[in-house]
Amino acid sequence: MANVELTSLAKLPTLSKLRKLELSDNIISGGLEVLAERCPNLTYLNLSGNKIKDLGTVEALQNLKNLKSLDLFNCEITNLEDYRDSIFELLQQITYLDGFDQEDNEAPDSEDDDDEEGDEDDDDEDEDEAGPPGEYEEEDDEDDGGSDLGEGEEEEEVGLSYLMKEEIQDEDDDDDYVEEGGDEEEEAEGIRGEKRKRDPEDEGEEEED
Repeated sequence: MANVELTSLAKLPTLSKLRKLELSDNIISGGLEVLAERCPNLTYLNLSGNKIKDLGTVEALQNLKNLKSLDLFNCEITNLEDYRDSIFELLQQITYLDGFDQEDNEAPDSEDDDDEEGDEDDDDEDEDEAGPPGEYEEEDDEDDGGSDLGEGEEEEEVGLSYLMKEEIQDEDDDDDYVEEGGDEEEEAEGIRGEKRKRDPEDEGEEEED
């Protein structure tokens, strides 16, 4: 909530899991005890660029037991004599004030910490996505089942085409049988005709006798 002309923290909601809070460049001059009540697990608090003037205002942050880094840069309180020593003595739980510890060692970049946490989360997600090896085996079995089904369909198609060919051949055989039968009938009629021709001759010989 940086640079939003915030004057009071009275309406701050309860955020028990919140660890980092940005309140820089606002008009906050007091009421910091609300932070300990509603954001008890803060580890980083940025109040730079606000209207904080004295140590009494900052004293309310003593109840933030997990607070490690506090930023009061560009607040009027920084103009006090022995400002840094006074804050470290008042808030003994903090390690860094305005980006430096008591020995003037610079605090690590908070973005680097976020990147490391992000990498860990990504690793966890990759492990979750990998899943147990049994899942892939089941998928392979399903694929095999699909291929077997396909082979069965091909066999069925082959069987149908084979039966169709047999029916066509049967019809051809029937036609051949009809044609052969017709030839036999023609031959039989020819033989009968010859017999009829011969019969009158036989009758004439009998009459002469």
